[in-house]
Amino acid sequence: MCFLYNKPVTFSLNRCLSFQTAELKLKDLCAKLTLISRRCTRRLGTRMWRRGANFEGDTANFIETEQLLETEDFSFSFLQVRGSIPLLWEQIVDLSYKPHLRVISHEQTPNIVERHFHDLSQRFGEILAVDLTDKHGEEGQLSAAYAAEMQNQQNVRYVPFDFHFHCGNSNYDSMKILYDQISEDFEKQRYFMIDRKGDILEEQKGIIRVNCIDSLDRTNVTQCYMAQKALNHQLQRIGVLTCSECISMFGEENGKFRILWAEQGDEISLEYAGTNALKGDLVRYGKKTLAGLIKDGISAVSRYYLNNFHDGIRQDALDLISGHYTVRRNAPSPFQRNNFEPLSYLPVASALIIGSLTATSFTLHQAGRNTQQYVSSVICAGITAGIMAIVKANGRQFCSRPRLCGLL
Repeated sequence: MCFLYNKPVTFSLNRCLSFQTAELKLKDLCAKLTLISRRCTRRLGTRMWRRGANFEGDTANFIETEQLLETEDFSFSFLQVRGSIPLLWEQIVDLSYKPHLRVISHEQTPNIVERHFHDLSQRFGEILAVDLTDKHGEEGQLSAAYAAEMQNQQNVRYVPFDFHFHCGNSNYDSMKILYDQISEDFEKQRYFMIDRKGDILEEQKGIIRVNCIDSLDRTNVTQCYMAQKALNHQLQRIGVLTCSECISMFGEENGKFRILWAEQGDEISLEYAGTNALKGDLVRYGKKTLAGLIKDGISAVSRYYLNNFHDGIRQDALDLISGHYTVRRNAPSPFQRNNFEPLSYLPVASALIIGSLTATSFTLHQAGRNTQQYVSSVICAGITAGIMAIVKANGRQFCSRPRLCGLL
């Protein structure tokens, strides 16, 4: 179920991209649980072609997710947001599995971060920024740059949490380490609550902003955990659960809750990355499964293909339909191919590499019989290595690239 509507202040146009519901039966209570996710279109795009922020402070993959709980007498709302790290940075595809990540140094960076969090505080109140990125390698350099800028944000609490270090790929229970760090602020932010007459009994006073490198997989796991905590507080508030009980004690209903969040994560990931979310079984079952590992492997390969050979076209389509690119009658088409197009030669290069590898394998098998076969093997291997070196050195040119709008 999707619709367009206007939101005030900064993020003026959003699209509801995810809408899921489930019926819960806890003790004598019947309740309806709904998830709605709204994507900001100010920096709309695909995973590798829209990273970080623009100069106005709008970030890629910025999504507001609302969890609604409706009972006969009360209704609750709990909001969370996610979004790319609000710095200028890029990770342009180049045929490698993990492209080089580059933080762009710019004098406007402090203003960009300030604009982003000022807009969030205007809309939501107090901001708790949770950063799930790794603290080593290129991802660690980006995280360090983010942490340095956040020292200048007086009204935002920044919480770094190395998800992979603490949780690995399967330890969902380690999310408690993060929750213990932020529980006081989390409980102060509260949630929205009204009774059947429409009287407001509680208002949410702030929001948690979560990010990882893509603001997809690790973020899904974390937001699901926080939403579960909020749901426990709400059910305890109206007396359905005691202070010692939680939703996870009710296996069937907890399963519905987890599936709801897993499906929501898949919807968000499909639009940004082109595949279902990774780590989906952590959300569904709280642990890794063999089927989940296989599914993640397939999704990872699919992401590689889409990011390198398809997302440039998708990005152009998104820029066009969102109005970021305006067609001018007398302007030359950006799709006119007057120059050398490396992407069109990639199938030829791939065929040559496969053919050379096949020839090398065949001649190596025959090499022991005479010197001529050995020389042929060396020549075929050299041709293969040469073609592979050319493709690798020009990796960016062989990938699908957007033509309508720049990265920022």
